Amino acid sequence: MLGDKRTSARKILKTKAVVAMEGDAPVLGRTADVGANGVSVGVPNPLLVGQAGQVSFDILVDGKFATISARAKVMYCIISNNEFKVGFQFLNLELAAMTALARFMR
Repeated sequence: MLGDKRTSARKILKTKAVVAMEGDAPVLGRTADVGANGVSVGVPNPLLVGQAGQVSFDILVDGKFATISARAKVMYCIISNNEFKVGFQFLNLELAAMTALARFMR
């Protein structure tokens, strides 16, 4: 049994996301949860572990929407409810995105 390798708390977040992996067209997905270090997104097709790309989604911070757009790496990909649940780890998150996520996680 694999242990959970998450290094930060997670908060449920159900919103639209855009996933653009290197060399592929962007696909629409839906977030499941988010943390300071990553996000889980449901997508229609499997992604390769270790693959890098861009993940974008909106969060509500202090009554306003903030768009998080971050480079991210696929940490896992499992089939769940007729879609693929992909765990992304953020890479080099920008300060504005870090701040927005920290406020959202409070």
